[in-house]
Amino acid sequence: MSIKLKVFFGLLLVILLAVSWSSFRIYQEIDKRWNEDPLVWEDDIAALEAKTKAGAVPENAIVFVGSSSIRLWDSLVKDMSPIPVIQQGFGGAKLNDLVHYAERLVNVYKPAGVVVFAGSNDITPGDVKPPEQLLNSYQQFVDKVRADQPELPIYYIAITPSPRRWEIWPSAQAVNALIEDYSERTPGLFYIDTGPAFLDAQGKPDNDYYMFDKLHLSDEGYRLWTSIIRPQLLKDYSQNH
Repeated sequence: MSIKLKVFFGLLLVILLAVSWSSFRIYQEIDKRWNEDPLVWEDDIAALEAKTKAGAVPENAIVFVGSSSIRLWDSLVKDMSPIPVIQQGFGGAKLNDLVHYAERLVNVYKPAGVVVFAGSNDITPGDVKPPEQLLNSYQQFVDKVRADQPELPIYYIAITPSPRRWEIWPSAQAVNALIEDYSERTPGLFYIDTGPAFLDAQGKPDNDYYMFDKLHLSDEGYRLWTSIIRPQLLKDYSQNH
């Protein structure tokens, strides 16, 4: 076998292993997502804690917490610069999971602010929770992370209209509307509306903003998120630090 063929098959093997591992991780996340017991995420949370504490934990940082869209945001630190951030995403997370792990993911770092993206895993085809239930979970999360910092700014990123879950978009909009109203009535809470930016001229989700699975954001999708989220955070952070 020629050297070129050996290199080719070697690279092919690496790619196949990487795809297999990614598929296995996705399967694990899907399996856990159907479980309503937050304890199924204990290993993931412990791994997050170890990873975060192994590095230099920035002071006065903004904690980004939520599901896989936060976990997969590889360029988060660069995208939010010069704002220091702590990335606390775990795939498949639901709002109730964030409530359970709030102290370990957020409170312990005494952050300057919190950005939340969660709720999309609570309203999937065939398993749609009532919007009022999700609002209640978000309110519990807010109360928990504000236990020691009553005026802590908290930003909720609206659930995005993904192609894969387009059929339940009306339910997502209902959740977004309740959390937007709650945020407007509560000092220090902010609702970041991203939905319209992800729609094409026909009012449907633009595939360019999503990965092959039509659910998670592509690089282009993260660039769009950054263009919407960073300006508001930068304005508020600059005023207080």
